[in-house]
Amino acid sequence: MQKIFSYNQLYQFCHTIFLKIGCNTNDATTATKVLLNADLRGIDSHGIARLSGYVRLWEAKRINATPQIKIIHETPSTATVDGDEGLGLVVAPHAMQIAINKAKNVGTGWVSVCNSNHFGIAGYHAMMALEFDMMGIAMTNASALVAPTFSIERMLGTNPIAVAIPAKNQPAFVADFATTTAANGKLEILQRKNADAPVGWVQDAEGLSSTDANILKKKGALLPLGTDREHGSHKGYALGSIVDIFSGVLSGASYGPWVPPFPAYVPMPEYQPGKGLGHFFGAIRIDAFRSANEFKEHMDNWIEQFRKAKPAKGFDKVLIPGDPERETEILRRKEGIPIVESVVEDLKLVAEKFKVLL
Repeated sequence: MQKIFSYNQLYQFCHTIFLKIGCNTNDATTATKVLLNADLRGIDSHGIARLSGYVRLWEAKRINATPQIKIIHETPSTATVDGDEGLGLVVAPHAMQIAINKAKNVGTGWVSVCNSNHFGIAGYHAMMALEFDMMGIAMTNASALVAPTFSIERMLGTNPIAVAIPAKNQPAFVADFATTTAANGKLEILQRKNADAPVGWVQDAEGLSSTDANILKKKGALLPLGTDREHGSHKGYALGSIVDIFSGVLSGASYGPWVPPFPAYVPMPEYQPGKGLGHFFGAIRIDAFRSANEFKEHMDNWIEQFRKAKPAKGFDKVLIPGDPERETEILRRKEGIPIVESVVEDLKLVAEKFKVLL
């Protein structure tokens, strides 16, 4: 069962809740836009379904609603930012804007972030660069739920990577993906539906393949992109490790199995090698390499050629990264955003807690 909400309905509710936990108006607006962008683009695992999780982190005093975000190290093209335990939904756009500003001045901007929290969908932050004729890059480490190839220990997060590249007449190329076979949020969606996970998403506590969507609660683990060694899981493991090092080790955040968990009920690791969650952002000015107009014309050519690729039997067309999300956003802005019943009930509890209407 699902209930349909308009974007404006969800926006007003989210914005009110962020104000209730102490965010100022600007931060509440930013956090709401980032969070609901996931729902608009069909990435329901990272949208309003996460709102209660942020509230619980705030109640556990693991989120600072009034952070003093600051640069703690800087060169003309780079910066390290301390998020002061703020909402990642607020810290990440702030840091990405720093990267964009640096790229305006010197061609590229690179920003690492420590002492932050879950930042929503990586694609939102990467896409901030598009309007400036820049490529955007965003990545983050996350709660340790992933077993490296050949292991049963949970050492890495789903550690997503997003890259946004502008075109001229064609929609932008936007790749936004976890470095696991499936993101944890996809498991949470299956749990709400009481459905099994596809083979290759998870393993049990002994390292054996499982289809139990609740296996993480039984000491199981998510699998790196590729599922197993024979299908390339070492590549997913390597990608997740790169994100963890860029986001955590480089910034001074925690990393590996010591990354702070998103669920507030999961205790923090006793050992903390750094401060909070880590992110990494990049902004690349196209005209630092060639004429932006020429580049975008060639991106159109690239995209158009891939769209012409002959589809395999049973498929209508070849997609460009970003197509499904863009098409979903157009539809949901027009017809509304579907929210599953279990999430609606969860939001009602949040509404009751703060005495607001859903």
